[in-house]
Amino acid sequence: MGSASGFYSSLQGASNLAAGERIDAFAYYLTEIAGAASATAAKISNCFRDCDLAVPASISQYLSKGLKGKPPKYVKVGTGGYRLERHARERLAGLIGLETAVLDIPADLQRLVDELPEGARKEFLREALACFGVHAYRATIIMAWLLTLDHLFELILIKHQDAFNKALAANTDKRVKVTEVAVRDDFGEMPENKFIEFCRSAGVVSNDVRKILDEKLGTRNSAAHPSGVVFSRAKVVAFVEDLFANVIRKYPLK
Repeated sequence: MGSASGFYSSLQGASNLAAGERIDAFAYYLTEIAGAASATAAKISNCFRDCDLAVPASISQYLSKGLKGKPPKYVKVGTGGYRLERHARERLAGLIGLETAVLDIPADLQRLVDELPEGARKEFLREALACFGVHAYRATIIMAWLLTLDHLFELILIKHQDAFNKALAANTDKRVKVTEVAVRDDFGEMPENKFIEFCRSAGVVSNDVRKILDEKLGTRNSAAHPSGVVFSRAKVVAFVEDLFANVIRKYPLK
């Protein structure tokens, strides 16, 4: 995820913020972006240090005083922990703006963009991660899956077309509407689970990768329809990283 320094750098007019405003901003960063259960004086002090800023001497007193305002700015959480009161948090989120959304994308995911050459796929991945940055996790899952399929389509047309068409020729499933693939659109004439099966039969991917693709297809299907399934941040990160590592990076186009 983004660092405290990166978060601070994204704030407009950061150099003009008063000490209390910086404390509020770092409390927001810790709880809303870094995922901490609460902000403490020690954690906020570390944020100041990470940004090469002078640490205010009165952080503890400022947080404690924030409990007593009308309305209060902070609520107490556990022992020594604080969170911004809901309305104070919402006001601060509005002031911070959408620029901070990119900071909610783990650095490991952001680095994946650099591995792709300039072009449509790179921009598509950027958009998928932008969805992640605003917590649109279902959209990220669906887009990461589509990116992976697109990679496999081109891989087959470049390197495995004959073998894939041989696997297709042996097919008896009537849901598959083509007997060979010549262009990208032809892949849309078969169910995705059958496409994965053909990839394995044709030697496009290993059996272990076939299992990964089957699992990820199930996750994508859950994400693509209204349901009570909850997709955690960690699950979505693992979904994207698994597909990238085991398909896109493992089977390069060149």
